[in-house]
Parts: sequence; structure tokens; C-alpha cells
Amino acid sequence: MVCTRCIMIVEIELKKLGLHHTSITLGKAEVIEMISPEQIEQIKIALLQSGLELIESKKTILIEKIKNVVVEMIHYSENQLKTNFSDYLSSKLNYDYTYLANIFSEEQGVTIEHFIIANKIQRVKELMYGNEYNLTEISWKLNYSSVAHLSTQFKKVTGITPSRFKSLECEVN
Repeated sequence: MVCTRCIMIVEIELKKLGLHHTSITLGKAEVIEMISPEQIEQIKIALLQSGLELIESKKTILIEKIKNVVVEMIHYSENQLKTNFSDYLSSKLNYDYTYLANIFSEEQGVTIEHFIIANKIQRVKELMYGNEYNLTEISWKLNYSSVAHLSTQFKKVTGITPSRFKSLECEVN
């Protein structure tokens, strides 16, 4: 789960099945009752119908936790990181970064670094679209060392410069 909407869907589906939760957070739901295999199957089906899936393997759960930490930090946090992201991720999940990076790459076919970059570029697009921040402010907000670094990374990922992206956006509107 990576958003508030996902949490609400899980809460609704658990209630429909008569299950009472103690907490629902991004990527995790705790229920009071013992859940039967039939109920687990019902939950899987209900979540799939909403575009979500029930995660059961420990590796998959860890990967989802990694994704949630990345998404939360890039898309929802107003705080600047005081450390590098690998240290932050390790401390947040209580695993060695090398272990996290190896599992993530093995299962996702992409490195954590590339996943972070893709999310940062997506966030840059969102912030540019909102016209609330200029590129200098966006680069600072997303912990880029400079506007040039952001621009280089943006072009590498999207194939166009941030200014070209902005002009294309203006043409559409």
C-alpha cells in the first residue's frame, strides 16, 4: 500500500469480512481475529478487485517496505534528509543497506537507486506542474546537489530537459 486511498480500501474490505483491525498503515494491516485460509483468499480477491494485492512472502513484504519508505520520503515528507538515503533506509528498516539493495535488485530487476531516481523525477514533474516552486527550490526540496544535477538526471530519465517539459506542459494547457 502506498497511499491513504489504499489504507481506506483495506479497512473497508476487512469490515466487509467482519474482521476488526488494530492498525492499518502503509503496507501492513493487523487484525484482532485469527484469519482462516478462506478469509485470506477472500481478502486477496477483494483487494485484487480494487487493484491491490495481498503480500505474503517475507522478501516481497521487505521490498514493499523499501518502496513505501522511498515513496513516503520523496512524495510526502517535508523534511530534508540529514544523511544519505542508504543510511536512512537502513535505519528505518533495521537491515544492512547491501542486503536491502541485493534483495530489491534481485526481485525488482532495478536497483534501489534507480527506483529512487524514478520517484524523484516523478516528484519533480508534479512540483513543476503545480507552478508552486521554481527549479532551484525543487532541487533543494529533493536534496539535489545543484539544479544542474537535477536537470542532467531529469534529461537522462525523460529524454527532455526540465524547461522543455515545462514548455510542453504549457502547450497542453
